[in-house]
Amino acid sequence: MQSRSYQIKKVSTDELEELKKLSVDTFSDTFTEQNNEIQMKAYLEKAFNTDQLRSELSNPESFFYFVKEEDKILGYLKLNTKTAQTDQVLDSSLEIERIYLTQEAQGKGIGKLLMDFSIAEVKRRNLLCLWLGVWEKNEKAIAFYKSYGFEVFADHPFKLGDESQKDLLMKRFV
Repeated sequence: MQSRSYQIKKVSTDELEELKKLSVDTFSDTFTEQNNEIQMKAYLEKAFNTDQLRSELSNPESFFYFVKEEDKILGYLKLNTKTAQTDQVLDSSLEIERIYLTQEAQGKGIGKLLMDFSIAEVKRRNLLCLWLGVWEKNEKAIAFYKSYGFEVFADHPFKLGDESQKDLLMKRFV
């Protein structure tokens, strides 16, 4: 059996269209079945439009990474520091805002690769805590995060279109 070689590469502004397509596709694949189509469409148009993603990509406190196998993009990770974080959890923390994989990439250890990368980034930046928000109904993701030692410490509202949902906030100290 041949081992696979995945690369994690920082996303450049030149790759904005690839990021946009991947963002819409992976979010849709993950959440459309459990949500209202109209609310989903409204969220996708607001969260992943070109101007919004360009703004996020240009924020010096946010970092996007593609995970690739050769030239094929399999998923992405968005990390936030300081004021780019969606909540101010701790002064010395790093947020995983997005960790999304294509359907094809799921179950191949790529989520683990991105999580290990995120933990390494916390250490490299001399921070204390890694945290994230996860939809309360995403049991598979919650179990994955718990396997890494994340614990629920709070929750916050998440707007999907006009609908208010609840994200659990989970953290782990490094």
